[in-house]
Amino acid sequence: MSLSATLQFIGAAQQVTGSCYLIKLGNKQILLDCGMVQGADQIREWHKFRFAFKPKDIDLVILSHAHIDHSGLLPLLVARGFDGKIICTPGTAELLPVLLKDSVHLYLKDLEWQNRKAARAGKKLQDPVLRLQDAERAVQLCQPVPYKKRVLPLPGLELEFADAGHILGSAIVQLWLKGNQGMRKLVFSGDLGNPSTVLMYDPAEIGQADIVLMESTYGNRNHQDLDSSLAELTAALEQAHKDGGNVFIPAFALGRTQEILYYLALLHHQGRLKQRVVFLDSPMAISITGIYNEYLRCLEQSDLAAIGFKPGMQLQDLLPILRFTESVEESMAINRVTEGAIVIAGSGMCNGGRIVHHLKHNLWKNSNHLIFVGFQAQGTLGRRLVDGERRVKLFGQDIVVKAKVHTIGGFSAHADQSELISWVQAIGGQPRIYLVHGESEAQLALQAKLAGLSINTQIPEKGDVIEL
Repeated sequence: MSLSATLQFIGAAQQVTGSCYLIKLGNKQILLDCGMVQGADQIREWHKFRFAFKPKDIDLVILSHAHIDHSGLLPLLVARGFDGKIICTPGTAELLPVLLKDSVHLYLKDLEWQNRKAARAGKKLQDPVLRLQDAERAVQLCQPVPYKKRVLPLPGLELEFADAGHILGSAIVQLWLKGNQGMRKLVFSGDLGNPSTVLMYDPAEIGQADIVLMESTYGNRNHQDLDSSLAELTAALEQAHKDGGNVFIPAFALGRTQEILYYLALLHHQGRLKQRVVFLDSPMAISITGIYNEYLRCLEQSDLAAIGFKPGMQLQDLLPILRFTESVEESMAINRVTEGAIVIAGSGMCNGGRIVHHLKHNLWKNSNHLIFVGFQAQGTLGRRLVDGERRVKLFGQDIVVKAKVHTIGGFSAHADQSELISWVQAIGGQPRIYLVHGESEAQLALQAKLAGLSINTQIPEKGDVIEL
């Protein structure tokens, strides 16, 4: 029996974060990703947030990977009635408990602080919209499926994951839907990795598709080559050493942190790292690095060999000056170190986390250096600093920006324009291609480039519905 099949663009339509797409297959409802929009006030956003569907009516969630902008709304989905299956790769299933519980914990901590402030002012307190057990329940609902294994999660639906090469466990989602037009293949790229990224394998090529949802984060630019990026990083570190200051690297706990640790280990292995100590100042990044250690057999072995890896080693063994600072007291003590340190801390876009405290204590010192190694979304503190803002307000205080700010784009874990084009050109058939997960400028540039190659694409708006 054939089924009607539609797809609605719920999130990450003409924006980078908040990935979410709703498939209706007959009387079943399936979500591709359930991500959070990043850069906004979490309490305000979560308290006013309304799903564009009834969470209890969702039968299945399929996750491309664990990043919060693809998975972060799962606890809220559970809190509002979802109790179906969540299908993801084993790597994603390992990472989700760390990310989701951390996200909810930070929300509850911030809400408690706001409520204390409201109580002192005689204002009404806010009840939490979700609790830690909602994150725990979301984890319990996960059903891991390895790459290259075809499964049938629902009648009329087949699923197979391919390696997206973005972070540990990241997947290209391949769906075969038995609809009114026969069997149709939908491919969702998730976040496609940069082939130059260390530790990850290259994104898998897809042989054929009828419909493609393709990310377009860097659709308007190409990354500089890896050698140039590593040279830039080395130069910034050497300049900080000469200036007698410290280096601060805002980094996402998942993926980017482990990549930067790799490059620092490489420089140390080559005798080119002048700093005396590297602080990994993020409990979540420390936990995730432990998960990466468990999956070293699944990572690119030639990359590991280049930094002296031998069986039985862990990533931190390859960088002996690395120090994990889990407690708040250890984190605060870092700011008493006046020179010779590299501090890696979250959040990657400086919209929260320990990095903001470090910026408060260090942005105004001209001997310090701030190195951005990842995408900075519109509206975030990181984007404002990258764009050259010379004065920012942190914790109610005006802070002048005197630290030297570096932006190194070649370390991106996203495919760039040329790599996106190569990936989509390899897909056989004549698929309908929809550009998602990108800002309008990037999407329009990629669309024009593909049109010049006789590949037509569409840029959906939030809420648009297409027939599958």
